[in-house]
Amino acid sequence: MTGTLITVAPTGAESSKADVPALPVTLDELVTTAKECEALGASVIHVHIRDDDARPTLDQGRLRATVSALRAATGLIVQLSSGGSVHDPEADRLAVLDAGPEMASCTMGTVNFGDDVFLNRWAFIVDLHTRMQERGIVPEYEIFDLGQLTTLQRLLDRYGLPFGGHVHVDLVMGVPGGMPGTAAAVVACERIIRDLPEGTTFAATGIGRSTLPVMLASLAAGGHLRVGMEDTLTYAKGRPVESNMQLVARAVGFAQLAQRPPLTPTLARELLGVPAR
Repeated sequence: MTGTLITVAPTGAESSKADVPALPVTLDELVTTAKECEALGASVIHVHIRDDDARPTLDQGRLRATVSALRAATGLIVQLSSGGSVHDPEADRLAVLDAGPEMASCTMGTVNFGDDVFLNRWAFIVDLHTRMQERGIVPEYEIFDLGQLTTLQRLLDRYGLPFGGHVHVDLVMGVPGGMPGTAAAVVACERIIRDLPEGTTFAATGIGRSTLPVMLASLAAGGHLRVGMEDTLTYAKGRPVESNMQLVARAVGFAQLAQRPPLTPTLARELLGVPAR
């Protein structure tokens, strides 16, 4: 792999605007963040949205408006989270696809998520996967634990390749209740990923203080990167993150040091099987 796919996850569903004033929660803030991060080298944006009170929401009107605004203002691949928050019902999570994203996340199993449970039943996973096939939406398979890679293999064996034909995985590491955010865990996952369909690619996300070891290990193992304020709020010890741009710029710097410069959105579309606009 000669380039690096950089995904920015700017908001998430866990942090509050009151606690993190720099968190982009309005549509204007999100579009501004997207444009800034694209200019630095991001090619995909992983999107959670908020309501007027800055609380996580899966409101269909807001989702559609967000997809439309991001597509109009940037060339980024727009990837909606089908996870929402851990409290969202399955029907609302499936309805995310109605907003017409180019990509959407598809988590491969249930995981303890801090003090909560992020529920992803097998039947729900199958429903999400097959609906994306039918609607021409490219999935990013989110993996919170090693065994979920085996679940992905089972899914692909039984229900076929995703729309576009390319399998792309995001290793979400360091969540309390999931796999650790360590170089050893990245290597263990990469060995299992080799058994997935030929050409499968992966990115890795390190939550909190695991950001740096996961980022460096992923690049060394031939993987890609996801960064953003959804995943980490501390740039260095005692130094809060100032913006998503700061995290993307660091990822771009590491990618360039690895002699794998960031992929443009056009090249990212070719890699992931996302149709050109």
